[in-house]
Amino acid sequence: MPRFQLAHYGLVVLMTVTAGNAAAKALDPANNLMPLDTKASPAAIKLIPAGFHFAHPGELTVAISAQNAPPLALLGADNKTRIGSDPDIARLLADGLGLRLRLVPVSWENWPLGIASGRYDAALVNIAVTEDRKKKYDFATYRTDSLAFSVRKNSPIRSIHQPQDVSGLKVVVGSGTNQERILLGWNQQDIQHHLAPAIPVYLTDDAAQSLALLSGRVDVIFGPQSAAAYKAALNGETRVVGLGPKLAQVAVTTKKGNGLVFALQAALNSSIQNGSYQQALARWGLEDAAIKTSQVNPPGITY
Repeated sequence: MPRFQLAHYGLVVLMTVTAGNAAAKALDPANNLMPLDTKASPAAIKLIPAGFHFAHPGELTVAISAQNAPPLALLGADNKTRIGSDPDIARLLADGLGLRLRLVPVSWENWPLGIASGRYDAALVNIAVTEDRKKKYDFATYRTDSLAFSVRKNSPIRSIHQPQDVSGLKVVVGSGTNQERILLGWNQQDIQHHLAPAIPVYLTDDAAQSLALLSGRVDVIFGPQSAAAYKAALNGETRVVGLGPKLAQVAVTTKKGNGLVFALQAALNSSIQNGSYQQALARWGLEDAAIKTSQVNPPGITY
């Protein structure tokens, strides 16, 4: 299966994957419809806080992205089954805790309220650990990722690595995301240097983003590198031309102080030890995003 080398601090290394019949077949979501399972972890189950009230008794309720964003989350061929690397990780968590899995598709804007209100026990919506978010939520890491700038394959844009590279461009970003904060910060630098700022374009639907990019209505999509690399390898219609300045620790997110995060961390580490975690990432081409051990509330991104 094609692999995508992710970014490291101070170094950008990209492995280009040629999109062809073999690559597309290897990445075809139809090959990954069967759910992955793992064994219950007694150690993780013991860490569930005494008397903990799950959103639904006997189930782990996990918010995942409602957006069609392969390989992280997407709809299966039946147009209703949620598949992707995040649903796969969510199932490993539920199995590890001896619980059934309930997936709830949500928009990016809605997961914080759902976690705070107890509607979801955890969220896997490609949430990066930041110091600001740590004030309100607890995190158990399960993947690394950077942010990537994608352009259509015939775009004249060859490289984006610094603020002046986005000057005057129409850039798709998600509202309230790290990429939005980075882009707005770069805009301030461009303005200070008497350059035209980039124009943020807010499109939440993946299909709408792709259509806008391929039709030339926008110049760049700025989003998770995992999704950008997957899409470029699968259809060959886009190119990754640069990475954002910060490496993210992507984490399972829970309500601050309720104690569930330690059980989730133990369930993740159990799946890492038995190999089911690596299998879940590998079948979506995300081997290089794997971590060796889950951490609770590690140092987060700052701005």
